Amino acid sequence: MSARCPLTYEVLVSGARYSLAGLRQLSPKLTELKDFPYSAAEQRQEALKGASKISIQGLQPKISTQLSPLKGEFVIVTRNGKFILKPQSADYSQMPENEDLSMHLASLAGIEVPLHGLLRCADQSLTYFIKRMDRVGHKDKIALEDFAQLTNQSRETKYNSSIEKLIEVVQKFCTFPQLEMKRLFHRILFNFLIGNEDMHLKNYSLITLKGIHRLAPVYDFLNTTIVLANPKEESALPLNGKKNHLTQRDLLIYLPEERMALNKKTRDDVLTTLKNSVSQWDDWITASFLSEELKGKYRLIVKGRRAKLGV
Repeated sequence: MSARCPLTYEVLVSGARYSLAGLRQLSPKLTELKDFPYSAAEQRQEALKGASKISIQGLQPKISTQLSPLKGEFVIVTRNGKFILKPQSADYSQMPENEDLSMHLASLAGIEVPLHGLLRCADQSLTYFIKRMDRVGHKDKIALEDFAQLTNQSRETKYNSSIEKLIEVVQKFCTFPQLEMKRLFHRILFNFLIGNEDMHLKNYSLITLKGIHRLAPVYDFLNTTIVLANPKEESALPLNGKKNHLTQRDLLIYLPEERMALNKKTRDDVLTTLKNSVSQWDDWITASFLSEELKGKYRLIVKGRRAKLGV
């Protein structure tokens, strides 16, 4: 099997570690990218050191870094980091590969995602990276608030909410709520399709750009159903009082029409976008860096959820 670029999934020329197109996405000045000089275990230790300094926390350990295009490497920093790195988990298999694929599928589905990819490491493992969306220039910050902050919830109470409450946040804080409502609907259906059952309050954020408050580009999208040993839910937050056994009526009538006040054309536009995108997903799953076993499980989840949604 031909080697592929961990940034773009395209087939590599002989001897290459990354494609030129992938490197240029990171920086026009980048001609090579060195292996990150830490093993997965060493990265997890570094993440523990910096845990109190990084604002985005979750299931995976995270490291704050900057990219040096001239040196062709990522460098760990304690402040003003532009990228977050997520190494292999000690408890859950292939989380970086899973998240990277899921984010590529989100982009393919027309959802706004930050720059992201997989980074080769000293022990030949792969680490996931994502560019921070709340940093510009050397020190400037962009206003970014997650839905837990906006609803006075904490990390400990991030599951104490509902999808209906997400709608209320969009209605209350977004500059153009109906436009963002369509985007929220799109994201909820996408995560249902890929088996992401861990979209709690801290995985939704609003960003403020040029005085406009809107949904931030997405993060922490991954197929949690194939990660967990015995998944029991389809959604971290209940919809219509349910976290499981969601029906077409819940997702395609109750949610968009009765709760979001989206018209039929808007709903169908989202469904058409997803349907056109899903037809291409299998090629991306095949090209991904997941094991063959997990690729198969990922496909089965998507197949089942497509049948349930009718896309």
